[in-house]
Amino acid sequence: MSRRHQMESTEEPEALAPPPPPPEIPPNVVPVQLTTDTVAEETKKISKPKRSPIARRGVGSKGQKIQLLSNHFKVSISNTGGHFFHYSVSLLYEDGRPFDAKGIGRRLIDKVHETYGSDLAGKDFAYDGEKSLFTIGALPQNKMEFTVLLDSLSSNRNSGNGSPVGNGSPKETDRKRMRRAFQSKTFRVEMTFAAKIPMQAIAAALRGQESENSQEAVRVLDIILRQHAAKQGCLLVRQSFFHNDPKNYVDLGGGVLGCRGFHSSFRALQGGLSLNMDGSTTTIIQAGPLIDFLIASQNVSNPFQIDWAKAKRTLKNLRIRVSPTNQEYRITGLSENTCKEQMFSLKSRATDGNDVASLDITVFDYFVNHRSIDLRYSGDLPCINVGKPKRPTYIPVELCSLLPLQRYVKALTVLQRSQLVEKSRQKPQEKIRILTDVMKRNNYAAEPMLRSCGISISSQFTQVQGRVLTAPKLKAGNGEDVIPRNGRWNFNRKKFFEPSKIENWAVVNFSARCDVRGLVRDLIKFGEMKGILISDPVDVVDENAQFRRATPLVRVDKMFEQIQKAFPNAPPHFLVCLLPDRKNADIYGPWKRKNLAEFGIFNQCLAPTRVNEQYILNVLLKINAKLGGLNSLLAMEQSRNIPIVSKVPTIIFGMDVSHGSPGQSDMPSIAAVVSSRNWPLVSRYRASVRSQSPKVEMIDSLFKPTPDKKDDSGIVRELLLDYYKSSGQTKPAQIIIFRDGVSESQFNQVLNIELDQIIEACKFLDESWSPKFTVIVAQKNHHTKFFQDGSPDNVPPGTVVDNAVCHPQSYDFYMCAHAGMIGTTRPTHYHVLLDEIGFSADDLQELIHSLSYVYQRSTTAISLVAPVRYAHLAATQISQFLKCDGMSETSSSHGSLTSAGQTPVPELPELQPNVRSSMAKLDDLLHHRL
Repeated sequence: MSRRHQMESTEEPEALAPPPPPPEIPPNVVPVQLTTDTVAEETKKISKPKRSPIARRGVGSKGQKIQLLSNHFKVSISNTGGHFFHYSVSLLYEDGRPFDAKGIGRRLIDKVHETYGSDLAGKDFAYDGEKSLFTIGALPQNKMEFTVLLDSLSSNRNSGNGSPVGNGSPKETDRKRMRRAFQSKTFRVEMTFAAKIPMQAIAAALRGQESENSQEAVRVLDIILRQHAAKQGCLLVRQSFFHNDPKNYVDLGGGVLGCRGFHSSFRALQGGLSLNMDGSTTTIIQAGPLIDFLIASQNVSNPFQIDWAKAKRTLKNLRIRVSPTNQEYRITGLSENTCKEQMFSLKSRATDGNDVASLDITVFDYFVNHRSIDLRYSGDLPCINVGKPKRPTYIPVELCSLLPLQRYVKALTVLQRSQLVEKSRQKPQEKIRILTDVMKRNNYAAEPMLRSCGISISSQFTQVQGRVLTAPKLKAGNGEDVIPRNGRWNFNRKKFFEPSKIENWAVVNFSARCDVRGLVRDLIKFGEMKGILISDPVDVVDENAQFRRATPLVRVDKMFEQIQKAFPNAPPHFLVCLLPDRKNADIYGPWKRKNLAEFGIFNQCLAPTRVNEQYILNVLLKINAKLGGLNSLLAMEQSRNIPIVSKVPTIIFGMDVSHGSPGQSDMPSIAAVVSSRNWPLVSRYRASVRSQSPKVEMIDSLFKPTPDKKDDSGIVRELLLDYYKSSGQTKPAQIIIFRDGVSESQFNQVLNIELDQIIEACKFLDESWSPKFTVIVAQKNHHTKFFQDGSPDNVPPGTVVDNAVCHPQSYDFYMCAHAGMIGTTRPTHYHVLLDEIGFSADDLQELIHSLSYVYQRSTTAISLVAPVRYAHLAATQISQFLKCDGMSETSSSHGSLTSAGQTPVPELPELQPNVRSSMAKLDDLLHHRL
């Protein structure tokens, strides 16, 4: 069968459809196999022009106009004739060895500025804390070298003989110890001219003329603001800064604090250059006594219950202050023995000043008897090591206090994360007040570098004009209209558009405390009201009490033994699983995996706390979608009136990649792509998911020819064939791609790596097939906000902004499709990278707005298009499989390879055919070759 006829084969029954036979390869076509390592190189070999993001083609006009404020502050410049001079900075020890600038670079550069001011022609510096330094105008020479003396660094403040904080005999004075501890160390600082950047480039950015020079000049301005914050003692995290102010702290439990701060970045926009200022949040370690942090971190009641192996990992590299000397150190480890048992050699000079005596004593003895420091509980605990592995320096734990503003970079618990989100929210007027206040307090007018540039920053929010689009009308069962109001709708006295049927099912109760019989009764009663026919469950299977404290895998296995007794002949079609705690994710991963990979059972997990009609409705929304039903759809979808999309066969892709949490750097990333099906519908989607190398953002499995080049096992082929079968043997002539989770620096990769893979997958199916593409990136991770002036409310749902604060040339716009009920609405920032289909601005904005209303799991408009939300959901939920204990024993080792070290990426187990080929269940339907 030739490729061009491959998609015209007879449609087979959907639930059991096997994959079609591999297509034949014409002799003149050699498909390219793209892997993580070769994808960029292979892209170059494909003879296609290199694509770059398109320019804006116009702005929209539909909708009710609305005047808004945005958190962008206008920037003006008066000195456009000068230049920034960029110098490369090298920090060296006295003997010429390179020195890591982290944590000490700014101190060295400040010392250079203070000591050699006249040699530097009085120039002020903008230093990034690492290897780049900028001045306004040139330094006297292209290469300059300086020698500076700095107080000994904390990590070097030890004698190197195992003694705690200083050499000495029992008669040493504190004065002598302090003199030794703070002896100066010599460093060399080299500055070498690297580049010259005209300030005229900033003026060009003000006029909306962006260039490489203007981007570099704007980067210098960002560095000036970072330095401004560093001088105030702030913690710097990329372009955010955090003050050491208890008013900004929120206790998240476990010795972790949420810390509120501010993001600041200069942006070249249609309205000129602006400073984008927004709230920001990070997590930090609770400062204060070290032992208090460990007790809170491990949730124990006293120091003697601490797991010190775990504590060693937690404490490594944290900075402490030691009493009574107030010296600062970085923790390198723990002593092997307790304070009362850990020995070291105490050296002291004899009375004649020549001989050195050595005395082996314990750390406890030294501090109590030689330093006269009372130790209440440290004697039976390990010591803190602040020296080097072979030259340790031990300090009793109760003398150590953690310094403030130290980032906590490990993954938060579910409870900590929910606390952080809840307590970081600010209502619109509160956010306006806080940002106005911080702009005044920052006093940028007094910053010397900004003054030298002639830069002034307005303290007024930017005024922008938005438009509020009309919400699309929806259709429920029996053709009834559903009219959304304020981004919400309900199914009161209405049935689902396409209800499913539930038979041969059971309830599984993992020790949840709830009225199970009442829950079943309500599911059946309210399901019938929505059109879902639910028979009585075959059984309610309660967990055997003796396994409640077993591991999650054991609990799930034992539960399935009970289920098999209730269903001796064949597994149930559907299971409702009651979890014991809504914050407990331990059972979830093994449970999903057992159901989908081993038995092929659709299931819905619940953690019922308050069961009411709304709760039951929300559960039924999810169940109906999983079992192939449709809760609602767009009226213009049913009447085939969506501009462009309804007239020409169109498939919509949503693409996302989910990475492991902080502290899980070896976890494979999960790439998910969902696609629309049953054209001309745009409300039905199916998902395909793969694992790939950790932290790789580009999806490397869109097109995957087999080694013999006779088949393609990639994601796109699978989704296109599903579209073809579900849409009446129709090939899509138009492909709309929504890509989530990429930054502006990766836009070219999306266009020249991922899109090329998709095109290759299309050509592999039919070499004469050339669909048109529209590629759109959806970003939520940005800092632009909109406010209604003088109103306490968020902007109305449907608000779109495509002027003033948008890019000067690129095709982008902001949309708030949803009703922000809590905190301040974060708009989605859409970037149109390619549009071969030829949408008008209005048509594209209305399509995107409508796609925020087709998410089947809720009765509210969501903040970004449903395909992207589904892709994110699929990637996140399937990653639960990887968290299962025993993953390594059961997973295949034939996965993607990382570029560094060729480490195999585990694949997930195959899903059972009945769950993988039922296309509408985004929760439970994920591809079998993960």
